[in-house]
Amino acid sequence: MTKRTNFKGTCMKRLYLIRHAKSSWKDTLLSDFDRPLNKRGLRDAPFMGQRLHEHHVHPDIFVSSPAKRAIHTSQLLAQEVGFPQEQILIDESIYEAGVMSLLQVVHTLDDRANHAILVGHNPGMTMFAQSLARVPIDNMPTCSIFCVEFDSSSWKDVKMGNGVFVFFDSPQKTSAMAGSWRAE
Repeated sequence: MTKRTNFKGTCMKRLYLIRHAKSSWKDTLLSDFDRPLNKRGLRDAPFMGQRLHEHHVHPDIFVSSPAKRAIHTSQLLAQEVGFPQEQILIDESIYEAGVMSLLQVVHTLDDRANHAILVGHNPGMTMFAQSLARVPIDNMPTCSIFCVEFDSSSWKDVKMGNGVFVFFDSPQKTSAMAGSWRAE
């Protein structure tokens, strides 16, 4: 796996937690790991990627669960924000991860990256989002995005509760949501 080297070098870290897009349960013989995106997922992932692009989100690093639906979501999002799909990192520990496992993934991110996207699964993503900024989010629906900032130059400094909530968005929200996004 390759890593991007065009990092910007500021003292603010911004993390985008994204739950994979809607997946198909049509083929009951497939394992959970191998489930593909369904029609809604194939529509929602590019839509949310366009939303990120419209708000000038330019990730330095993109990390995905190895599950088929998470990788496909990552590829569709990356395409919309102009991130090279071949540079998406796959981290085995994101699949079925809890809060502490996801925190460990964040701690291992390259500190040259200031904007990171993690694509994973519930319930871990919702619980992780809740714990980082102490924001009451009941559930991260499929393809939703939770963004949090940290006043730090190192991902290793990320701790539960020390993040600043930036925005929460999902395909079900109206375009009026765009007004609540805070500029970088």
